[in-house]
Amino acid sequence: MSDVAADDPKLVRSSAVVGSATMLSRVLGLLRDVVLANLIGANGNADAFFVAFKIPNFLRRLFAEGAFAQAFVPVLADTREKGGHAAVRALVDRVAGVLGGTLLGLTIITVMASPLVATLFAPGFLRDPAKLALTGDLIKLTFPYLLLISLTGFAGAILNSYQRFAVPALTPILLNLSLIAAALWLAPNLDEPVVALALGVLIAGFAQLLFQLPALAGVGLVPRPRWEPRHEGVHRILVLMVPALFGVSVSQINLLLDTVLASLLPSGSVSWLYYSDRLTELPLGVFAIAIATVILPTLSGQRARADDPAFAGTLSWAIRNVLLVAIPATVALALLAEPMLAALFQYGAFGETDRAMAAASLRAYTLGLGAFMLVKVLAPGFYAREDMRTPVRIGIIAMAANMVLNVAFVFPLMWWLNLGHVGLALATSVSAWLNAGLLYRGLRRGAVLPAGSLSLKWLAKIILATAAMGIVLSWQMPDVDLWQSRHWWQRGIDLGVLCVSGFAVFVAALWLAGVRLSDLRR
Repeated sequence: MSDVAADDPKLVRSSAVVGSATMLSRVLGLLRDVVLANLIGANGNADAFFVAFKIPNFLRRLFAEGAFAQAFVPVLADTREKGGHAAVRALVDRVAGVLGGTLLGLTIITVMASPLVATLFAPGFLRDPAKLALTGDLIKLTFPYLLLISLTGFAGAILNSYQRFAVPALTPILLNLSLIAAALWLAPNLDEPVVALALGVLIAGFAQLLFQLPALAGVGLVPRPRWEPRHEGVHRILVLMVPALFGVSVSQINLLLDTVLASLLPSGSVSWLYYSDRLTELPLGVFAIAIATVILPTLSGQRARADDPAFAGTLSWAIRNVLLVAIPATVALALLAEPMLAALFQYGAFGETDRAMAAASLRAYTLGLGAFMLVKVLAPGFYAREDMRTPVRIGIIAMAANMVLNVAFVFPLMWWLNLGHVGLALATSVSAWLNAGLLYRGLRRGAVLPAGSLSLKWLAKIILATAAMGIVLSWQMPDVDLWQSRHWWQRGIDLGVLCVSGFAVFVAALWLAGVRLSDLRR
């Protein structure tokens, strides 16, 4: 029987590699959003761009971080275990052919029907024909990104399976750099700045795909596409992938539904949700997705070897470390919502009202941050075992709950419950906790997780340290009006001092509670 502790140093190192690369990407992503807020703010044209960008970006998350990877990686691990490199080579070629051919056809159809697609995803724009027409034009430029980034996600899944985590983790940086360049140098030369941003998305798609090729060549798996949908491996992936779309990606589907409903609300609602979601994505992307990316190949290999104790240990390790980040991140984001938005975005076209509105939805999103992160690490526990039915059933329940809550919070029978765009964020958070809770219960009932996977003593230590951090942040917090009167560099220094002091107090409190670095590897 293997001991998961033996694998822990490797898991920690791999998670650190992915987390560090993702942190760099997220920091550049924040810089990108600072530039976008200054350039386009939260007006009608900004709403049009964010809708056009969110459609392929949503599908990117399904393929690069969600359903495709969850279905493909276990099949690849099993093929590699039983058939060797030649069998993997045949599988990769045929998956590339079927995936690429299908998405190429979908891209052509969507570009030709872009006005209809714009109406489908933003029905509220029908009240503003100019905004709807602009959204359709932008979709023609942004939707091909789906084909390119899906193939990039496919390449990244191959590399992750071979423990090559750095290149896939660094790839998103190219999107941020491309959009920043488009905003700074291309937008001033066009009549409509958001068109430059859409072109930046398209350019980024080509750059990200090309960036993967040398690493694929290093493992001898540069795809040679073959259209063979009846191939046994392709069929297995499709069977696993269709239900996985509902399982691991429920939170993303809910966010997309939020965008649809936000188009029915006052102008700027789509943008407010975008900026608040972006700040929530920082801890989610850096930690939860990094851990989920690393544990899926590990879990798949342990399952292929029928090593159940190691499988359970890996999942328990992931849950404990996610909670270590999720609990303090929730409190910090809620307390620092307005200071962060003021320091990062409140310049140029992004005004005081935009800051207040985005802060309200950010606080609502933070209530579900722990659930978003837990779903990312709990779902692989099912997919590595090729159990798709349970996450599908749970996903459908969570999605239905989200829609009911949307109606209750945003279009209520009682006027005093109308929360507007904040209600959309709150409904997403509540349904995410339902999703995470049912996934955890499913793993416990199936005896996949041991009884000690969620230690109350561990939780108590994190909560106490978080409380200490929250007290210090509240004590240090200046009045929000002071943030508006300061230069950008002063806001940045003040925000940095708050973040560093809060983190230092949290770490110190954990140490006083008896937590040591070795505890993160057990």
